[in-house]
Amino acid sequence: MRVVFVHGACVRDGSWWWHRTADLLRERGVPSVAPALPSCGEAGQAAASDGPGLPEDVAAVRRALLAGDEPTVVVAHSYGGIVTAEAAAGVDSVRHLLLVSSYLPEVGQSLSDFGDGSPAPFLDVDPDGGTFGVRPELLVDTFLQDCDPEVRSQAPGHLARQSVRVTGQRVRAAAWRQVASTYLVCGEDRGTPRHLQHEFARRAGAVVELDTGHHPFLSRPAAVRDLVLSL
Repeated sequence: MRVVFVHGACVRDGSWWWHRTADLLRERGVPSVAPALPSCGEAGQAAASDGPGLPEDVAAVRRALLAGDEPTVVVAHSYGGIVTAEAAAGVDSVRHLLLVSSYLPEVGQSLSDFGDGSPAPFLDVDPDGGTFGVRPELLVDTFLQDCDPEVRSQAPGHLARQSVRVTGQRVRAAAWRQVASTYLVCGEDRGTPRHLQHEFARRAGAVVELDTGHHPFLSRPAAVRDLVLSL
């Protein structure tokens, strides 16, 4: 078994965001990888209105999935669910999708279909540069309120600007229709409220809830490890 982690929007260095859970899985003999997402400027090309978008993110995750043939659990966080819906489609080794405070888009849907049409208050959108990002001053209170001081101090250094193109680009596949899926609702999430997560989770095969903020893999890594192993 192996795990492929797909991080959310407006961050970089996926291995850092997942490291606490990944370390615990490695102790149990389960390897993992966290592919870089080009739309977040992780492939050497800066995020911009004409830069990499969802198709490039999908390609990066799909390459990671096809790099091995052992049974794979894909753990996707937030925007990562949009990427995973297309990237994991038709990959025989993928046995389960774990969506963490995330999305299960239908074919033809985009990230913007899950919002109300206006930017969230914790986002800073640059229409001229074609990028958006998390407002650093709102990062901890919105997304990391239940994390320890070490995580809170390090997280701002792993934020990234992301191409706004990803918000409107539509997925061409819905892997959750063919692959078993579990939705992890984060009950204390201030970024994606609990009631919205339950609405998104209606497409998943199973639903589990933890009383955590937006990043349970940092605040409650043992609980996330145990959930992954159970799949």
